[in-house]
Amino acid sequence: MKNQLRIIGGQWKRRQLPFASVEGLRPTPDRVRETLFNWLMWDIQNAAVLDVCTGSGALGFEALSRGAASVLMIEPEALQAKILKQNIQLLEAKNCDLKVATAQQVLPKLNQQFDVIFLDPPYSLDLWTELAILLDPLARENAYIYVEADRELTQLQLPNTWQLLKSSKAGTVRAGLYQKKL
Repeated sequence: MKNQLRIIGGQWKRRQLPFASVEGLRPTPDRVRETLFNWLMWDIQNAAVLDVCTGSGALGFEALSRGAASVLMIEPEALQAKILKQNIQLLEAKNCDLKVATAQQVLPKLNQQFDVIFLDPPYSLDLWTELAILLDPLARENAYIYVEADRELTQLQLPNTWQLLKSSKAGTVRAGLYQKKL
């Protein structure tokens, strides 16, 4: 049985999309997503977006629905990647690209920069610091980096060029919006 996620706003508002039942896969809760996209309201339009640990695709599809110019998704799990490809086709999202590999394999090979980056790795893998180091060169100056974790954001070792602008807590989810300052 596939699970469903709901797009909250934009052109695909209220659209339901399936995602796989994969261990550790947990879409960003609606309330947290709503807060995030309220924070990014004026900055998501025409943004080049990198969704580092895509999972269900909730953040990437929400960004596209709200006017992002492009989204690059990274998802290593084969079954979920297949469902993401089907969702991209279903939505006719020609400005969405999917890399089926780990973030550690993809990030060093990218040679473009992004305006908005979503960093929401599987909590149990504790990848925040490792991935932040790899993706930092891909963040333009003043880029927004959204970080989601199951622990206090201060416990994550993130680049010192990332300045925390806003944060929220919903249940066990800690969310932070950072901006890269050189």
